Amino acid sequence: MKKSVISLIVAVITTGHMSAIDPVNEIKKEVKASSSTVTWKAYKVTGSHTGTVNLSSGELLFEDDKLSGGEFMVDMTSLISTDLEGEYKGKLEGHLKSDDFFGVEKHPSSKLVFTDVKSSGKNSYEVTGDLTIKGITKPVTFDVSIYGSKATATMKVDRAQYDVRYGSGSFFENLGDKTIYDEFDLVVDLEF
Repeated sequence: MKKSVISLIVAVITTGHMSAIDPVNEIKKEVKASSSTVTWKAYKVTGSHTGTVNLSSGELLFEDDKLSGGEFMVDMTSLISTDLEGEYKGKLEGHLKSDDFFGVEKHPSSKLVFTDVKSSGKNSYEVTGDLTIKGITKPVTFDVSIYGSKATATMKVDRAQYDVRYGSGSFFENLGDKTIYDEFDLVVDLEF
């Protein structure tokens, strides 16, 4: 009897230990940065501006064909405006890259690391991640949809949280029609 109880205990411990070390069926898929796009839209009292910024690198993690993680690097030096041309385009891009906005000389990259992924429907996920802009990291939550080897995400980013102050009513009073709203939109289309 004593021998069979010991055998049972050993079997339970061994089984528990084996399941704890079973490999997770996790697959890492590299994002094709050159065929993926990040489009931004920023708003001010008198209108809006749109543009793009390039991914440097990225990867999505899948566990049993379900999104489970991701990490992305953005090349802030690639920041451009797509709604203006000529002199005004150059001025806006130079201003956005300056210390008034994103300070790309000191902060040439931004980073997003997924910290939590929850399924919200077929092929849809609610993702929380740590977004780093200008060396400041804050959590963001956004939606991601996956279709085959493509993914789309939309998010709102509050620039005031990243010390992007220029024209912000959060930092300056009496800006009137010179106010630039703190939130801007990102639409991300990924291929992997």
